[in-house]
Amino acid sequence: MKISRLVGKLGIRLPLVLWSIIVIYPIIWMFLGSFKSNAEIYASPWTLPESFSIDNFILAWTEYNIGSSFINSAIVTLLGTALCLVFAIPTSYALERIRFKGSELLFNVYLASMMIPAVLGWIPLFFLLMKLNMLDNLLALSVVYAISHVPFTIFILTSFMGNVPKELEEAAAIDGMSPYGILLKVVTPLVKSGIITASILNAIAFWNEYFMALILLQSEKRNTLGVAMDLLNQNAEYNSAWGALFAGLSIAVIPIIIIYALFQRHIVKGMTEGAVKG
Repeated sequence: MKISRLVGKLGIRLPLVLWSIIVIYPIIWMFLGSFKSNAEIYASPWTLPESFSIDNFILAWTEYNIGSSFINSAIVTLLGTALCLVFAIPTSYALERIRFKGSELLFNVYLASMMIPAVLGWIPLFFLLMKLNMLDNLLALSVVYAISHVPFTIFILTSFMGNVPKELEEAAAIDGMSPYGILLKVVTPLVKSGIITASILNAIAFWNEYFMALILLQSEKRNTLGVAMDLLNQNAEYNSAWGALFAGLSIAVIPIIIIYALFQRHIVKGMTEGAVKG
């Protein structure tokens, strides 16, 4: 029995350990490469750097516009995430609690829109923003990000709102609280886990997004990190700026790692709590 249990544990954990090594090793190699000079990278790309210099980070931040692109990505990520919650929270509450004719159809339309490839809307969206004179605008990009993830956020939040006891809302209504007051002061605090989960997943998607930023932003000073890293990659191929490339990648990855490390429990808790409705 002990041998069979040991074999069972090894059969489960060994593939996980191997997969972790496969995933983590390139990230560690990237971080180490960001502290090396080009000569060190060419001479021995797999060894530790001779000295942990931050020259590559300074070069990537200043010369290759990673600094301004980092700020632009932070703006569109924070603003897009906030706008998405502003749009999705009242809609989720209305679809879950305020039953009206066509509410189920509307909810199914939101779910169906998640299945439509985003690439189909890029060209019409480009011409629409061009007519509105909103190309090369971070605010417009934030709105596009927010609207594109409203169906996904509604899908998550309605599951959480369905688990909120209706008696609490009825008691608040008897006390004279308005529907918006019930939503903001009663329901929203109780679905905090779902809001955190949706916000983090949306923020990661906005931070890593590339194609819409490439299409809708036209000046270098408004590039997001995804576009800036693509330009830096092209420069690295011709100018051998591999250290700066690794440093730029590290700058782009570090915020995501920190956010996920801080909110990992909330993400897991939110996904498990929202899995069962009712």
